[in-house]
Amino acid sequence: MRIKVLTLFPELYGALNHGVLGKALEKGAFSVEVTNIRDYSTDKHKRCDDYPYGGGAGMLMTPQPLHDAITAADPDRKCCRIYLSPKGEKLSQDIVVDLSGYDEIMLVNGSYEGIDQRIIDLDIDKEISVGDYVLSTGDYASLILIDCVARYVPGVLGCAESTDEESFSDGLLEYPQYTRPAEFMGLTVPEVLLNGNHAQIKAWRKEQSLALTKERRPDLLR
Repeated sequence: MRIKVLTLFPELYGALNHGVLGKALEKGAFSVEVTNIRDYSTDKHKRCDDYPYGGGAGMLMTPQPLHDAITAADPDRKCCRIYLSPKGEKLSQDIVVDLSGYDEIMLVNGSYEGIDQRIIDLDIDKEISVGDYVLSTGDYASLILIDCVARYVPGVLGCAESTDEESFSDGLLEYPQYTRPAEFMGLTVPEVLLNGNHAQIKAWRKEQSLALTKERRPDLLR
């Protein structure tokens, strides 16, 4: 998978060079190509923002640098072009799995008060939100999306089964997990996890997932 990122802050994506994703990038399981939108500005000062028509607080990203950067990064329109926006469809596990099936995706990141609507109309395929809150830049949402999607790309995770039993993989929150030692500060691991009976362990985990989901995310059970 190729992930193309358009941003005013390319240095933020250095975080991807660490941990699980960093190792996956090193071995070529997927790639991230970062484009600085400012490089495409025709303004002599490389400005990429201006005041919104009709007034209002803040500045808006202008269409020219964005459109030119998008066109240069994806001249044949092969990418699924995504704009990270609080107005978009809320990110879910179903969307993550769907996006992981694309060969190429592009993440367009707004800053300030967002981007000119004409870019959305002309150049964007999907608007996605990572939650009901506002960030100072779409780049933080992009980093979340990259992490979520990349984990479903073959070769990224050491164990392919890791994604099968996580929260939301079957519509439920994940069950509690324990490791050694069996007792820590007076708290012990549930006996069922120590008896080696895989059927009982599976049943216990399902029961715990249902209970946690009912308590914390009952909306997932509707």
